[in-house]
Formats: sequence, C-alpha cells, structure tokens
Amino acid sequence: MKSLPSISMHFLIFLFFFLHPIPTLGSTVYDTSPTDYIRTSCSATLYPDLCYTSLSGYSNPVQQDPARLARIAIGVSLSKARRMASYVSNLTRETAYGADPQASAALHDSPGSESFRFQMGNVQTWMSVALTDEETCTDGFEDVREGPLKTEVYERAVEVKKLTSNALALVNSYAEKAVSLSFVNGAKFTELT
Repeated sequence: MKSLPSISMHFLIFLFFFLHPIPTLGSTVYDTSPTDYIRTSCSATLYPDLCYTSLSGYSNPVQQDPARLARIAIGVSLSKARRMASYVSNLTRETAYGADPQASAALHDSPGSESFRFQMGNVQTWMSVALTDEETCTDGFEDVREGPLKTEVYERAVEVKKLTSNALALVNSYAEKAVSLSFVNGAKFTELT
C-alpha cells in the first residue's frame, strides 16, 4: 500500500496538469457580487456553510466564473487533504499513538492506493475517488477504541471529506452549465491561463 503523502502528491500533480486546460464559459454578466455568486453556488453543495467559508476569501479571483470556482474549490480540498496526509503520515512514524493494532491498521488504510489511478479520465471521477478514499479512512476508525488519536484523525478526515464533496458539487455544476450552454447557443470555451 502507498503512503498518504505519495498518493496525495500523485493526485495533486494529476489534478494540476489535468485542470490547466479546464474551459471557462464565455463572459456572462451577472447581477450579483462575487461573494453572492459563491454563496449561491455553495447552496447546491452538501455542506453550504463550510463551502462558503472556505471559498469566500477567493471571491476576487473567482468573480462569477464557474470554472475558476471549481478549480479553487479543488485546490482548497487538495490543500486540506495534503495537510491531513502529512498529519497521518507523521502519526504512523510516531510511537506515541500507542500500540493499538486497530488504530495502526486504520492509519495505514487512510487512504488505500487502489483508489488513485492515473488512468482516470476526468476531474469528476478523481473527485469522486478522493471522496470514496476519505470515506475509507473514516470507516477504518469505526472499530478503534475512543481516544484522542481517533478523534483527531476522524475530525480531520471528515473536514477533508466535506471540502472534497463541495468541490465535486461545484465541478459537476460547472460541467452541467458548460454542456447546457454549449448546446443552447453554441458557446465557445476558452482555456484558463
């Protein structure tokens, strides 16, 4: 099994190379502010409050561009996932977490290497895989006895899972808008630079 930092680094490299050519919708004028746009977009996610608080600071670069919002949401999720991976990696190297074999096994399963495959063809699939992997990490701790290690890892994994869920919802929303707009009026797409 690969370690968390190794998997996260592969995932990060894949997403940034893959996301570079993500198309943006032609400029459309909206009557809302960029922060209102983020709030409205986040209302379609499972965790709208976390979505808004994690993305509202990026209102200037986002403006009202769904591609940029999706890209930034992925970046926020990846950043949190990398911090989580580093935290878990450090825990697995420490002996201070105790000799509990269930906790040790749960740490080594957060996340498993099977979920991350470079042959996945699109961002939605990758975000879904990341979400599933985060589920595996929290599921691995269900049988571990209560304690500070379980609480800390579980809370961090749940936050990463929520941020990833929000990013996936925004990517899906962007994809739906891009497809429907291109069918309706033959909109042209430009690449993010």
